[in-house]
Amino acid sequence: MIQLELNWLRTFIAASQTRNFRKASEQLYISQPSVSVHIKQLEKELGVALFERSNKKVALTEAGRYFVGEAKEMVRVHEDGLKKMRSFMQGYTAALKIAISPLIADTILPAVLKRFMNEYPYVEVDVKIIESSDIERAVMNEEVDIGLSCLPSLHKEVGSEKLYSDRVMLVAPHDGRDFESALPLDEEEVLHHARILTHNHPGYWEELCEILKHFYPNSKMMKVSQIHITKRFIAEGLGVSFLPSSTVRRELLEGRLMEIPVRSFELPEANAYSLWKYPHEIQQQFLQFLSRFHY
Repeated sequence: MIQLELNWLRTFIAASQTRNFRKASEQLYISQPSVSVHIKQLEKELGVALFERSNKKVALTEAGRYFVGEAKEMVRVHEDGLKKMRSFMQGYTAALKIAISPLIADTILPAVLKRFMNEYPYVEVDVKIIESSDIERAVMNEEVDIGLSCLPSLHKEVGSEKLYSDRVMLVAPHDGRDFESALPLDEEEVLHHARILTHNHPGYWEELCEILKHFYPNSKMMKVSQIHITKRFIAEGLGVSFLPSSTVRRELLEGRLMEIPVRSFELPEANAYSLWKYPHEIQQQFLQFLSRFHY
């Protein structure tokens, strides 16, 4: 019966990556003779040469190239088992990996997630902040259990459902400072004279830009990819933007920003979606929990 020591496998993986026993020893903080011993013991146990050695250089044999993937998988399974055992000892009996867009993570999620973790203390939650455009792929590749995205899924194997809709509003600096002239509280004047900061949300800007070009063909636009930067630019007088109401609630209350009524055209909505590949019990519990909140 073959018995493989975990240290042998880690040493073999390091040596296969560096192609140098000395560099492998430095990476693992062990002596170079120990690297040689580990490799020889592993080769003896497997009954096959893993490296070709010549003039202090090493190269993987065909068997060595094949075994690299097996070794990595064995180490991964071992580490996953230890992680699950530690989670169990800490009182966790279920795990939930969530991919969240930066926008959702910065608005509704902290309060909701805190309540969920208090109500389901046995669930170990792992959160990854990923752009909405990448969340569908993370769900599809099973890197996460659930995605919370500003975009719906278009993949037939990934389910998606709208969580909520957020009202979009035209937002300007409260007192119009730093513009060449005072900023009137009028849609037409604002959109004719102020720079419009665009593309800070993945869901509605392409369509909205076309509408703005139709109604305000001479307006100046500047792309700013993140909403929190957009808000800072607006506060500093660099322009105005159309933002989801939930993202500017605090700034409006504190008087740093203000809403400008829009009457020329109908404003879009900013939607949030849940994405999943498999409707397991813990995913369903989390989605049901989210559905209890109104945004």
